[in-house]
Amino acid sequence: MTQRLPDLEALELLVAVAETGSLGQAAARQGISQPSASARMGTLERRLGVKLLLRSPSGSRLTSAGLVVTDWSRTVLEQAYALVEGAAALRARQHGRLRVTASLTIAEHLMPGWLVTLREVDPGVHVELNVANSAHVIERLRGGEADLGFIEGRGAPRDLHSRAVARDRLVVVVAPSHPWSRKRRALRPVELAATPLLLREAGSGTRETLEAALMPYGGVAEPALELGATAPLRLAAISGTAPAVLSALAVADEIAAGRLVEVPSELPLDRVLRAVWPRGRELPDAALHLLRVTRG
Repeated sequence: MTQRLPDLEALELLVAVAETGSLGQAAARQGISQPSASARMGTLERRLGVKLLLRSPSGSRLTSAGLVVTDWSRTVLEQAYALVEGAAALRARQHGRLRVTASLTIAEHLMPGWLVTLREVDPGVHVELNVANSAHVIERLRGGEADLGFIEGRGAPRDLHSRAVARDRLVVVVAPSHPWSRKRRALRPVELAATPLLLREAGSGTRETLEAALMPYGGVAEPALELGATAPLRLAAISGTAPAVLSALAVADEIAAGRLVEVPSELPLDRVLRAVWPRGRELPDAALHLLRVTRG
């Protein structure tokens, strides 16, 4: 027959009796009545099968067995307190703070809406958002600097879990004054490969997608301008510096306003946007909530 374990509250009461020398004072310390304390001690003695206290009008003192059990109780309580504190730390990590790292396109155009919805689902979460290109997102995840990442590009490394969260496409855009804005036929891949373009830096998902698509045609030409941010590339394209290849999300407003013109292309530039996180690492609850939000 399995023996029932003593209650932690009863062990706390026993330690309090040892420290105060009185069952009444121990009861007051625990915030319970003396009859309740007496009943709790009686239950503990029956459960352990040993006499713990000698009661008298002048107070209560521990038996020799009670002294040994009190020492054991202190050890058990220390471990229980450590368990509670550890669980609180885990809860704070899971509910209080979420470290997210995301590629620029996702951070600028999708993440704001996701975070608004996440706050409605999980009001207590505090999101720390780091914006980097896809290669740096992966580095931060591998280094334990983030709980959840979002990348662009062809796919995720094998050491990361991956989940598709959205689809995107790259578009070729030029200023209205550029000759390509008046092209009557779709741009051929060899034309795009031979043209100096306004490009994101190496390591970005946008650059990776374009390089992979143009690989059969000789790869990308030497860039007209290479930057680590989308906004200045948009401005350079609007000024007529050169054609740019950017996310449709990033140039939708400029195309709608007529500041940029999308040039049809024969080159397929669709891509999947992904959530990624390290294999073998448990996701915090807030990260799971954010993943559900991204799925709509």
